[in-house]
Amino acid sequence: MSKNDVIIALDFSDKKETYNFLEKFDKEIFVKIGMELFYAEGPSIVKDIKAMGHKIFLDLKLHDIPNTVGSAMKVLSKLNVDMCNVHASGTSKMLVEAKKALEGTNTLLIAVTVLTSINQELLNDELMINKNLADAALQLALISKKSGLDGVVCSPLESPIIHENCGKDFLTVTPGIRFAGDSKGDQSRVTTPEKARELGSNYIVVGRSITGAQDPVAAYNKCYKEFVG
Repeated sequence: MSKNDVIIALDFSDKKETYNFLEKFDKEIFVKIGMELFYAEGPSIVKDIKAMGHKIFLDLKLHDIPNTVGSAMKVLSKLNVDMCNVHASGTSKMLVEAKKALEGTNTLLIAVTVLTSINQELLNDELMINKNLADAALQLALISKKSGLDGVVCSPLESPIIHENCGKDFLTVTPGIRFAGDSKGDQSRVTTPEKARELGSNYIVVGRSITGAQDPVAAYNKCYKEFVG
């Protein structure tokens, strides 16, 4: 699997909307199935999209005690997705159990560091983490690396410091991507696809800038060209 790609977030409420969107594309793409779609349609939506030939990032952000996450990941491993994730803040024991559950599969396991909706004020005042955003993301990335994971979810802005400390082969999967002039929505730390490439992101996750475009295929092609070249 390529280490540089655009992942389209399928943030739709049901399979009808999802399939209508996917029918616009005449080639294999990398897509993200998140909580809304998975909880609405269940594992069958993953199997159907996989059968269409698309690559899948299953974005469920598991976060619980180690045994529970390990057991849940064992079930998810049967879906044979290309990538899935957990929350790095679940601690190294939880991360190790999640990774162990994926043994024998080709599924990449990544961990969420600091959500791109969180800004410095929220990190300090509500979460009571007295670090700057980059240092907090790096600390969680280092724990993930030590626990044997393949990479992390982070803002593109944190990709440089994470690669510098965790190595070039440690993946950074970065949401918070917008075209210049697009609304930030509920994201706080955003960049353009071109800037994410400059910062060293391996994968960018793009939602509304593509799915909400008048011509989603053209928007995807523009995004791919800016990021991958």
